[in-house]
Amino acid sequence: MNSAEERNNIVNLGRRDSAEPRDERLGDLLANIRGISSRQLVRLIGNMFDNVDDALFDLAEKAENNAVQTQFFDGMRNVRKTRPLMERRYLDQVTRGFSRLASGYRHESSEESSHARLRNQGTEGSELSLVEERDLEESLAVTSMISKSESRLGQLLLAVNQRMTVICAGHKVDNADNPIGPAALARAFGEAMNELDVEVRVKLIVYKLYERYVLSGLDELYQDISQELVNAGVLPQLRTPEIRRSNATAGSRRRRPEGATDPYANDPESIGAELVQTLQSLLAERRQNSRMGSQSGAAYAGPSLSPAELLGALSVLQGEVARNTAAMPVEIPSDTTLSAEDVRLLKEQLVHQISHLRGEAKSKVSGPDEDTIDLVSMLFEYILEDHNLPMEMQVLLARLQIPYLKAAILDRRLFAQPDHPARLLLDELAEAAKSWSVESDQNQRLLKKVRSLVETLLSQFDDDIEVFSHLLDDFRKFLENSNKRAQLAEQRAAEATRGREKLQQARRRAAQEILNRIDDRELPALVNGILTRAWANYLVLTLLRHGEDSNEFRVGLHFVDDFIWSVGPIRSDVERERLQQLLPRLEKSLRHGLATVAFQDADVEALMLQLNKLYNGKLDPAAPSRAANQVMQEAMPIPDSMEAIATPETLQETAAEQSPAMEKDEPSIQRARALKVGTWVEFLSGTDHPERAKLSWISPISGKYLFVNRRGLKVADKTLQQFAAELASEDTVVLEELPLFDRALDAIVERLRNAQPPAKSASPMPTPPAS
Repeated sequence: MNSAEERNNIVNLGRRDSAEPRDERLGDLLANIRGISSRQLVRLIGNMFDNVDDALFDLAEKAENNAVQTQFFDGMRNVRKTRPLMERRYLDQVTRGFSRLASGYRHESSEESSHARLRNQGTEGSELSLVEERDLEESLAVTSMISKSESRLGQLLLAVNQRMTVICAGHKVDNADNPIGPAALARAFGEAMNELDVEVRVKLIVYKLYERYVLSGLDELYQDISQELVNAGVLPQLRTPEIRRSNATAGSRRRRPEGATDPYANDPESIGAELVQTLQSLLAERRQNSRMGSQSGAAYAGPSLSPAELLGALSVLQGEVARNTAAMPVEIPSDTTLSAEDVRLLKEQLVHQISHLRGEAKSKVSGPDEDTIDLVSMLFEYILEDHNLPMEMQVLLARLQIPYLKAAILDRRLFAQPDHPARLLLDELAEAAKSWSVESDQNQRLLKKVRSLVETLLSQFDDDIEVFSHLLDDFRKFLENSNKRAQLAEQRAAEATRGREKLQQARRRAAQEILNRIDDRELPALVNGILTRAWANYLVLTLLRHGEDSNEFRVGLHFVDDFIWSVGPIRSDVERERLQQLLPRLEKSLRHGLATVAFQDADVEALMLQLNKLYNGKLDPAAPSRAANQVMQEAMPIPDSMEAIATPETLQETAAEQSPAMEKDEPSIQRARALKVGTWVEFLSGTDHPERAKLSWISPISGKYLFVNRRGLKVADKTLQQFAAELASEDTVVLEELPLFDRALDAIVERLRNAQPPAKSASPMPTPPAS
């Protein structure tokens, strides 16, 4: 078969409409591989760029002179500036590689390509000096990392090549042709590096980081692609070498707290990285609009600040905040507030502080650093406006703005990684603060702990991100101890409520059974008292101890039937004989029941004496009325402490609790039903201070909602209708469950998207538009 015929058999992804069914399936497989590759490469390249800042900053600190240090700082700025463009160009090159493979285009091997490049450059002169040294160094670096990666990935890469050869209709795919092979990926990154205008030593470092964070992570990509093809029946007999999968990338492992999980483990599309890219784009556009509206200003005039200067100035301002926080009264006054304007002023104070330290009239913040300052500023503006946080907690957490700005400058992964220790710490603080109220923290244990943590961070955090990990561990231990005590109290509150509900349910059931049996009958007062008070209490105890399906409860109800019949009219000698036979059994059952409800022996005997008189009168046809009158005139021997249970009022208790009446399909009813146990709410009415409480338990008996405070103590129990009515009237507000950082980032993105370009202003630093 000639080459033209071979190309006719290649699946062309751009012409699938005319392909045969089998070719369509093969094209789908190649498209699936492209999708898997794109998702994983987005994660790997994003992680690499997250670590470039750290690496260059560390090298800048260790630089042998100012010139080299400036190269690294300039490199940091350029990488931040061009990162979105580089990532886009890189992924475009990978996509084009798949398109070339589908069309049958063949690459030179990486080694041939490298030699050809040097030969072409050498034709311009006979000496090697005509080949730019920087190009030679780059070429050697790329060749080296391709060689090392192909050697390390040998068996995995071979298996992928062989399976891709099958889905490309037998057209052989080798290391150079494979669009996800180290050679092709290195070429793609080389194209992306053309966007980066930095010194060659910075480029070589970026190449080294690409090898460490991207090429070193190809094992899992190849394993996933092989598995996808095996599942589709492509060379299932071909053995794929097993690899050990890690839960974290090399870059994120360095600062990840023990026990934390990979933020991308269940997120193949790297939502965190995409969100940060969106923020960077929106902030850059906002900054450009702001500068167009401000022709001159202190923020944009003068020499640009280095990261070291920026951090130094922040440390000076942090010291001032630390002193002010330490001077705050232990009990924060209820009228203490911070405004969003206080948060926004930090950038202006920062520029002024640096100008003062430099001894220069004007200084400016670089674009990416300005974006970071604005992003942290908007984060803390959100904290000050977050209804989830009580005012006292807002005042404390707002003082962490400078430490978190320093953390964001030192570690650019703060906003991208959900498990970053600084981010987790702020989320934990906010979650604990959500449950705080004056009433639930009367000894101020939580308030003092949060304040202590804030003061520690202000006084101890310089440039070591590990401080956040240590404080996070300490705060979690504090919460663990507090939660243990709260859980015990919460369990007791639920058990007490459950016990009361079972008692009420048993009372209603006993009352209903007795009243249904009495119906409209006129019973002697003594008998009515025994049934509605003494025997009703006995039935309640029987229900609680044995349940409604028990033989004991059925026997108790049978006694009620017999007892009511026994005091009815006697119409024949047969009925009189039946009564005589029934009385010993009634007396035995009644004595047992009275003893069960703790009747005193003297009261039992007095009651039995009165009953004997009543029954003697019924059995003596000559004087039934005289015996009944005598019994009615005597005091009833039932203690006053034994309340009447079998009354119509007992049956009306449930109906009274259900008001106000609401339709089952009303939105507030549906909203109340959807509330999950563990959700926090704030009760705004009925108390001097708003009270925060957690939905702890929903009764399976009455459907009542039990709410407890952070100490586990009962705050309220409400019926579904009561709670829904409060939600509808906004007397009760449901607090957000999503972590603070996630909510804040979503709000910031929405705010930036909706913001209009600011009007022209002479202000030295434009402030963010109001939320």
